[in-house]
Amino acid sequence: MENIEQLIKSGKATIIDVRSSAEFMGGHVAGSINIPLQQIPQRLDELKKMENIVLCCASGNRSGQADMYLKQNGIACKNGGTWMDVNCYC
Repeated sequence: MENIEQLIKSGKATIIDVRSSAEFMGGHVAGSINIPLQQIPQRLDELKKMENIVLCCASGNRSGQADMYLKQNGIACKNGGTWMDVNCYC
């Protein structure tokens, strides 16, 4: 995978925001997909079909947890940290 900034700027990234739906509705990266952290295990099949996954959340903690879980399940991804950080690359 390319670095996070390159992926996002090139439009190749699939940005997954793992915050709650309410947090997501309060502001998010344009074009990002909201999959709350607790739904990640049930949506593995969907995530396996995605490429260049960049995860984000409010602080980087939940996206870090999702990053570890997805990698343990064979899904390549990167932890982008906060959604505001990821948004800066757009």
